Amino acid sequence: MKINVAKRAKEVLDIEADAIRNLKARINDDFKSAVNLIYKTKARAIVSGMGKTGIIAQKFSATLASTGTPSLFLHTAEAIHGDLGKVTADDVVIVLSNSGSTEEMKQFLPLLKKIGCKVIALTGNTKSILAKYSDIVLDVSVKKEACPLGLAPTASTTAALAMADALAICLLELKNFQEKDFAFFHPGGALGRRLLLRVEDIMRSGRSNPIVKEEEKVSQVLLKITQARAGSATVVDKQGKLKGIFTDGDLRRHLGIDDKLPLRKIKEVMTKNPTVVYREMLAAEAMRILQEKRVDELPVVDKNNRPVGLLDVQDLLKAGLV
Repeated sequence: MKINVAKRAKEVLDIEADAIRNLKARINDDFKSAVNLIYKTKARAIVSGMGKTGIIAQKFSATLASTGTPSLFLHTAEAIHGDLGKVTADDVVIVLSNSGSTEEMKQFLPLLKKIGCKVIALTGNTKSILAKYSDIVLDVSVKKEACPLGLAPTASTTAALAMADALAICLLELKNFQEKDFAFFHPGGALGRRLLLRVEDIMRSGRSNPIVKEEEKVSQVLLKITQARAGSATVVDKQGKLKGIFTDGDLRRHLGIDDKLPLRKIKEVMTKNPTVVYREMLAAEAMRILQEKRVDELPVVDKNNRPVGLLDVQDLLKAGLV
C-alpha cells in the first residue's frame, strides 16, 4: 500500500493540534477547582492510569514532583493488587483514562472512595464510571484519533498530556516556584549545577593547592607545582596574604629570555594582584570570570585575602559547567 507520507504526517499533526486547541474552551470552573484542590492538598498528588494513558500519567506525576508538588504514579491495575496501600485520605488522586470504564476502574474507584481521598478525572468520557466516582471531571475528549482505525491512542493521549501540563504549570505559578527551586530538584542537571554548585565544592585545596612564599626561588616553586599536579602556585607574603600567582603562562613568558630564571625569587616573575574568587561564590560566576579574564586558574581567598584554594578551568570542565 502506497501513501503520501508527507501529506499523512501533516494530517496527523493537524488532528492532534485541533485536539489541543479544543481544550481551551474547557478551561472552566472545574479546571480552577482541580488546580486549587491539588494546591491545597495536605499530602500528595497521586496520578493513576494504565496502558498508553498510564505513560502520560507517569509523565504528569514526574512533572508535578519536579515543580514543587509532591507526587507519585500509581498503576491502576497494580493498585488493586496491593499498591492501593500507598493512598491515604489526605491525598488527591488524579486518574487519567480515555474511556473511564475499564474493568480495573470498576474495582479501583469504589476503593478510593472508601479510603476517603478526593478524586480528579481526566477522561474522554464524561458519563463513564470514572466520571461518576470523581469529585472533579476534566473533559479531555477528542473528535477522533489520528490513527485511521480509531484504535491506537494518539490525539487522546496528546490532549491528556496537554491538559496535565496546563494543571502543572498553573500549580507551579501558584506556588511561586522559582528557578532556584527547580535547580534544587534537579541537582544532577545543567541548571542545578549552575545554580547550586559553589566554588568551594570543586576548588583544589590542601596538597593540590600549592601556596608559596614570595621569597622562594622559581625552581622550588616549580617543584611544588609538579608535586601538586597543578597548573600554578599561589604566592603569599609573610602574613599569608595573597600577593600573586605564578602560572604556566608566567613561566613561558620568562623562559628563554632569562638564563637565571630558576634562581629568581618568585615575586620577581609572578603575576601580581591577580583576579580572585571566593569560596561561597557560585561556580558558574567563577566560570564567567575565568572566561572574561581569559585565564585558566584563579586563587580562591577568604575575606582576609588569604588563599584557601585554587580554581582551575579543568575543575569546571569536570563539573560539567563548560
